[in-house]
This record gives sequence, structure tokens and C-alpha cells, in this order.
Amino acid sequence: MPTFTALTTLPGKAAAEKLGAAMEQLDPEPTGVGVFEMEDGSGLWEVGGYFTDRPDDTALTLLAVAIGAKPFVVSELPETDWVAHVKRELAPVRAGRFFVYGSHDADQVPDGAEPLLIEAAMAFGTGHHGTTLGCLRALDRLAQSGFVGRNVADIGCGTAVLAMAAARLWPDAVLASDIDSVAVDVARSNLAANGLSDRVRCVEAAGFDHPDLLAASPFDLVFANILKGPLVALASDMTRHLAAGGCAILSGILVEQADEVIEVYAGVGINLKHREDIVDWTTLTLGRDLP
Repeated sequence: MPTFTALTTLPGKAAAEKLGAAMEQLDPEPTGVGVFEMEDGSGLWEVGGYFTDRPDDTALTLLAVAIGAKPFVVSELPETDWVAHVKRELAPVRAGRFFVYGSHDADQVPDGAEPLLIEAAMAFGTGHHGTTLGCLRALDRLAQSGFVGRNVADIGCGTAVLAMAAARLWPDAVLASDIDSVAVDVARSNLAANGLSDRVRCVEAAGFDHPDLLAASPFDLVFANILKGPLVALASDMTRHLAAGGCAILSGILVEQADEVIEVYAGVGINLKHREDIVDWTTLTLGRDLP
């Protein structure tokens, strides 16, 4: 079945969201609409829709003119077996002692590595993105420094690759949470595939807002690989749920956003210990000082 995309750009979040909402009313109806701020500092937003039937060029032109967007560019995408494509394109990743791989690369796990199996279909959180890679490297550095995690939380866990990495290192149980029920199901499948279901418990929750997380708090290590906005909003909760002397590994932060996140967390007593930039993304290791 063919897939068509219709993409445009325009300035301003409000106008972009208005255009995205209008696209959802088109006939033929799109299977999905996305509205994203571009990461090039231009201030532009990209609005795009996916269609199984070619969209109406006239309707798109009228929408673009009415809202002040550039003309839509319509393209037909080739049919692709995406899982096979990912298997070809996503080679295993080495991040310190950790080795993230798909089952098709099981024969490549090096001796002495801590293996983390993430299937190719679960592309987000495979270790190829700078945020996940940075968090795994940060965890490896902490372990090398002698840090031992006895009570660990992975907030916004996605595939649970970070929770699994912590569970590979330390015998005590790890708690993971995600606001998305589908992500929780994916995480639980990955835990089972890695033989870690008894070491990591995954719950559906926004931030720390779950009875299991509240009961286990405070944590001596917290991962939060999400986005700048939610990380800033999480800062006050982090002070309540991160133990004195504990560490937080934060990512999902663009390089130009890092200083703001560092400042916000310093303001609540959680200070920078290490920073690593990988292409456009930053990973921060922060520590809460002992009283």
C-alpha cells in the first residue's frame, strides 16, 4: 500500500497547531499528523501528514495560503519492510560495558560485555540515539567510579533499556515508569526477553506519581531521558525523591538547552557532576549533596 506525505513549514507554534488540526479534517483523511518545532534555530515549525491515498493538492494549497505556510510538498514513499530495514541499518551499539543489540546480532555479543537485547522493531531506545547512548555511558562512568545503585528509578523508561542496564550491574530491584501504556507493554516485553522481569518492575505513571514509586522513594539513582520541558517540571519532585548523595542522569536535552536545565536543578540543590554532548544532544549527570 503506498504512503504519501505532505509537509510544510511556517513560523509560530499556534499557527502550526492550527494548521495541524485543520489537516485532520481533510478528505482523504490523513492516517497521522505531526507538528514539530525545527531544531535548526530558525523558529519555524514543520507540519506534516501521512496518507494512504494521495491528498487533495487544491485543499492543501488553500490551507497553506489561509494560515500563511509555505506550499505543501507532497511525496510518495516507497514501500519498505521497516523491520528488515532497521535490522540492516541499526548495527549493535557499544556504550562502555553495555552492548545493545537485536536478536539478529546475538552472535556478536563480546565476551565480558553486559548484553541488552532490544528488538529492531522497538527503534526508540536502542542506544543509537545520542540521548540513550549518553545515559548508558553516564551509567558506566558512575559504576567505574565505585557508585553502587541500591534503589534505582527510570522515569519515562521507553524500552526500559536504562533500567535493564542498571539491573545488569546491581542485584537490587529497579523501578521503571512511563506515561504511555504502549511503552510500558514494550518495556515489559524487553524485560522478559532479557530475563530481567524479576529485577525490574515497570508501571504506568507520570513522573513519580505511582504508589510503588512513592513507597520506594527516595532513590539513590534516577534516570530521566525525556525532554527539556518535562525535566524542568520534574525538578521539584526530584528533590523529594532523590536521596542525599544520590545521582540523577538526565537527557533528552538539546545542547543549547543544557545550561537552563543545569541552572534549574542547581536551584533545587542538585548540581552538575558531568556533562557529555553527543552531536545535538546533552546528557547530564547531577548529584544531590549530602547535608
